[in-house]
Amino acid sequence: MKFGKGRSAIEVNIASRAALFHEVQTRFEEKQGFALATLNLDHLTKLPSDEAFAAAYRAHDLVVADGRPVGWLSKLAGQPLDVLPGSDLVLPLATLAAQAGVPVALVGSSDAALAGAKSAMEARVPGLDVALCFAPAYGFDPHGAEADTICAKLNQSGARLCFLALGAPKQEIFAAYARAHCPSVGFASIGAGLDFLSGHQVRAPKIMRILALEWLWRTLQSPRRMVPRYARCFAILPGLTIQALRQR
Repeated sequence: MKFGKGRSAIEVNIASRAALFHEVQTRFEEKQGFALATLNLDHLTKLPSDEAFAAAYRAHDLVVADGRPVGWLSKLAGQPLDVLPGSDLVLPLATLAAQAGVPVALVGSSDAALAGAKSAMEARVPGLDVALCFAPAYGFDPHGAEADTICAKLNQSGARLCFLALGAPKQEIFAAYARAHCPSVGFASIGAGLDFLSGHQVRAPKIMRILALEWLWRTLQSPRRMVPRYARCFAILPGLTIQALRQR
């Protein structure tokens, strides 16, 4: 299913959890890299005005739906998609990597958060090999010298799955850039997933996630940042709803 219009239109090309895991497992077996993005409403507000972000998205091999509104829109269009938030994919993808003997890397956030996430992942995923942890400096340029340094470290480490916790749009732009420099590495953009695992951020209680109220939890935690973000998200919903009905 496609979301958006013109050059900023993005197609979700992986419809289900099973399809995603099958594709990732196949790429592990064939030693092929990939870039995985999780499309949500916040991304859809940024894509029309950020050509670098849109170009990076178009370069991704795998795109899944993230967020209940995207899932609802897909059902409205008659093309239902599994909702696969990046935060929920960290441990399942790490488990696939461990089973395949694939070392992983953690890039983004802070040194303390990465150390905590590494410990949590190793405790919960038997046999997991975290080969590299790297927290870029503040103001990280996804096309700059530090990006090249990360690519070199990834190639030297032997990691073949890299979790990116840089925030949108930097993580997706870096994934598209690094995909060409590290052809055997899979890049998964997972936002705050590592911060949740390390305890540096507190995720909404499970009941709020089940009731699709995680947005409210995040707003209460950080109103100055999240209120404008969600206002932009709600503003584009009518247009996306019309587009979904036309695709039905």
